[in-house]
Amino acid sequence: MSFLAFFFIVVSLLSFVVAQLVLKRAMVATRASGFRNARFVWKVTTGVVLMTISFFLTLGLLQRFDLSYLYPFQGLSVIFITLMAAAVLKEKLNLRLGIGALLISVGIVLVSLS
Repeated sequence: MSFLAFFFIVVSLLSFVVAQLVLKRAMVATRASGFRNARFVWKVTTGVVLMTISFFLTLGLLQRFDLSYLYPFQGLSVIFITLMAAAVLKEKLNLRLGIGALLISVGIVLVSLS
């Protein structure tokens, strides 16, 4: 895999993860201020733009790589979202969540070795 391909995989993954975090913050903000708030609209717009970037990068990557090769990288999004939700959104992690993330990581390694 070339550096450029790896770069686009990482950008696609990170844009998806950041979009999830931004959209979560937007939806939490609606409890206090509703849907007609400029901050809500800005956060949702940012989240949708980031998701769109991730989507089109993934489509471009699918032109060059097998789905079975790319999909394990998408599995990493579960781990990154979990860790970032704990760090950024102050969500609590528990043992079951940790074990699940570990099993996903092991699965990604096994698939990538084949």
